[in-house]
Amino acid sequence: MLFLPFLGAVLIGLLPARHAGHSRFVALVCSGLVVLQGWLLLFVFDGNSAAVQCLERHPWATEGGGTFLLGIDGFSFPMVLLASSLAFVALLASHVIQEQRKGYYLFLLLLEMGMLGVFMAQDWTLFYIFWEFTLIPLFFLINRWGGAQRQHAALNFVLYTMGGSVFLLISLLLGFDASQTDSFAMQAMAAGLQQLPAQTQWLIFMGFLLGFGVKMPIFPIHGWLPLAHVQAPSPVSILLSGVLLKMGSYGLLRAAAMLPQAMLILQPFLMVLGMISLLYGALLAWRQSDLKAMVAYSSVSHMGVVLLGIATLNQTGVLGAVTQMVAHGLAAAALFLLVGLLYHRTHTREMRDYGALITLAPRFAVFIALAFVSAVGMPGTVGFIAEWHVLLGGFQQWGGWIALISVGMLISASYSVRTVNQLCLGPVAARMTAVTDLTGLETGTVAFLMFWIVLLGWMASPLLQLSVPTVDHFVQLFAGGGQ
Repeated sequence: MLFLPFLGAVLIGLLPARHAGHSRFVALVCSGLVVLQGWLLLFVFDGNSAAVQCLERHPWATEGGGTFLLGIDGFSFPMVLLASSLAFVALLASHVIQEQRKGYYLFLLLLEMGMLGVFMAQDWTLFYIFWEFTLIPLFFLINRWGGAQRQHAALNFVLYTMGGSVFLLISLLLGFDASQTDSFAMQAMAAGLQQLPAQTQWLIFMGFLLGFGVKMPIFPIHGWLPLAHVQAPSPVSILLSGVLLKMGSYGLLRAAAMLPQAMLILQPFLMVLGMISLLYGALLAWRQSDLKAMVAYSSVSHMGVVLLGIATLNQTGVLGAVTQMVAHGLAAAALFLLVGLLYHRTHTREMRDYGALITLAPRFAVFIALAFVSAVGMPGTVGFIAEWHVLLGGFQQWGGWIALISVGMLISASYSVRTVNQLCLGPVAARMTAVTDLTGLETGTVAFLMFWIVLLGWMASPLLQLSVPTVDHFVQLFAGGGQ
């Protein structure tokens, strides 16, 4: 499953120039097989166990403590399903890319491999390699196929992320030395680091927080995100917001499980950071007139909800955080897909240039309204399930203070209603006269995302059950002060 995208990238690279048009077909077949394998794992994954499952181990760099160790648990399995599904959606949405398609599809498959590797890795060395590897295809995808400021956006993204990765690497090396183990395997390092004094755990955890916080991103280390989202091609933005941000929150969960006393010390600080990110992102999204910039800043707000859920350190809140990672991935993917398809038709992202979609392109209008409703977390969508769990978990942990989250939700609702009103109603703007409705392929792609948003909103139990045992094991680490 992990190396199918790599195999596809190799096949695309070997295609002669006269057959470069077949690269899309090769990419779709390989990514489709990955999706199929991911869903087949449901038949072998034990949803009642917190243990790492489907383990695959190979000797690799053993003298340096590294092992090629792959596996999935209740944290990683939902992310694997999300990453593989959104990668396939991004490939379907890439029909708008017409220049140098061979290189584009090659890099997109390599990005899929890197994302899956991060979620499957059970060894910190392997995790870090895949973490850094994702930068390479993303840099080229933004730098070559992005907008007018693509070079600045690509460089800004790489510098921010590599800056965070330096702190991540330092903490990994310090943790390896302090754990007094001969392996970078996550479980082996956790067993050693959990016994360290609280002050030592705190120092090591700060590097993880900076490294993963840049990727999430959380305030105030989010500066790369708006420009990267706006300048990246829309199919890449689907993966950037839908999956890449989740790598940061997923890594934070892994670090918290390894350093529980540090997490307890920083719990109030993380709660404040999460609340600031939620409100700050929502306010900036409300002020935007560029559609992609608005969705980008809304991602900061939604990832603030994820951070709040993690910071509760109780079952309800952490389960809400994991569910919010899936919910935001689906909603953000739908929004970036629809905004990208609109831009492809009108070549503008300014809200004032739109209007009367309900008359000119009714399928477009319906899906845009549904996408914003799901992003707000309205009842009947998976976003509601996620935010409700975070709200309950926060109330259990902090009482009435968590009510501040409702302010962010109100701001999100206000800019969502305003945007739907501007795009779908009102007079026909000049740029809208030639707008065509969604094609059959585009309708099917968006409908796939909407299907899961609504289905998981009404039948969330299967998704929640995937993570419950792992979440229970996670929160038990913090009982009794993390001892």
